[in-house]
Amino acid sequence: MSENSDTPDGPAPGTAPGPQPEPLRFFGTTWVEHDGHYGLRRAGAAVGSLAAVVAACFVLRFAYQGLEIADVGGFVGMLVVLMFAVCSAVAFRKTWEGFSRRPADPAREDTLRGLKTIGFIGSLLAYFFRTFTEAPGEKLRRTEYEEALARYAKRRSARTGNPAARRTAKAKKPRRK
Repeated sequence: MSENSDTPDGPAPGTAPGPQPEPLRFFGTTWVEHDGHYGLRRAGAAVGSLAAVVAACFVLRFAYQGLEIADVGGFVGMLVVLMFAVCSAVAFRKTWEGFSRRPADPAREDTLRGLKTIGFIGSLLAYFFRTFTEAPGEKLRRTEYEEALARYAKRRSARTGNPAARRTAKAKKPRRK
């Protein structure tokens, strides 16, 4: 969340003062007001992620056929299938959790990057299923954005008027006897 209110030059031209929404991949900031062909973008993201899953499954099938042609044995073939299944399940879970909350330990997420890369099909499936309810990550970003707006409004309302002028006005009132 970027808050442009504290910049010395003020907000960028054409933007309102205060916190600005964080853009989402493929959606930009259209998720805020659901404008700018938001529905079409969600449909496109769903179709694109499903097409990527299908293409990835074909690639993995060809790789498995290559293992069969190389005659490496049933045990190795089973290990490869098991590895992709487990990695895809972990990647699905971690990707799905990432849509609703920030990771508690970013360093741990970095260590899982290789595992999530191997299980990329799970990540694509999580993206596909999430597009049915929202833009992936929209709920998290919306919550953060609304909290930032509330903090900004509270800060702005607390600073209205000149406190020094109020004190002098009170001091000038005649006292009752």
